[in-house]
Amino acid sequence: MRQPVFNFHNVVTAPLAVSLTISLYCASAFWAYGQETLDAPQGNGPGDAPLSQDLPEDLQDLFPDLPPDLPSDQLPDPGGIELDVTGVPADPPGTPESTDAEMDELFAELAEPEGDAWRRAQSDIERNWSRSGSAAMDLLYKRGEAALDAGDFTSAIGHLTALTDHAPDFASGWHLRAVALYLDGEFGPSVGDLARVLELEPRHFPALTQLGVMLEEVGDDEKALTAYRESLRINPHQQDAEDAVRRLEARTAGTDA
Repeated sequence: MRQPVFNFHNVVTAPLAVSLTISLYCASAFWAYGQETLDAPQGNGPGDAPLSQDLPEDLQDLFPDLPPDLPSDQLPDPGGIELDVTGVPADPPGTPESTDAEMDELFAELAEPEGDAWRRAQSDIERNWSRSGSAAMDLLYKRGEAALDAGDFTSAIGHLTALTDHAPDFASGWHLRAVALYLDGEFGPSVGDLARVLELEPRHFPALTQLGVMLEEVGDDEKALTAYRESLRINPHQQDAEDAVRRLEARTAGTDA
């Protein structure tokens, strides 16, 4: 199951291939950044603590400190999309998941700046992330991915909402829905989904890079730099993130053309 790891960054840094202008994106983003609570399907509603408090401590400061007493965002209506997964083949025999120690070793190889071992490590990490453990959930993921590739963001959000409802511990489902929500202009809920990804998997470098893109877009260069740098600390082999760091460092130094 293909992971939207690097193609997302190419999409959102293209000249807004989703036919939204920069001004529209920024206007809605600033509004959501300051006034909307993070979408939190697992009970983080009005009166609850901000979702960022559930994150690892070193990631909490990356997220907006939004008031917990505002109404939660409502996800776009999936438009009557069929989310039934009856008739899906039975789950295949389970594939043994990598142990924590094995994953730690893979991330150590990924962080090596030299050599080619990182390429295999990255592939193995992404393969582990792609395993939902359920054929039905994999089908929902593939449907959401196909709708996203077709530019049908509402359908993609519908499929992926069903996925996150039924598989709330599957970080890749939250990440793909964050992509769909962002491309649909739903900045606040997208940030909430990224927070959920990083709560489940703090080393999810694609989510950190995506967060950097979004923070940069709303003009929070300091937090964007932090997100990009944290992503590169985990996986230094991301050219787009490297370019973003250089761009923001030049901008914050006053040398940006």
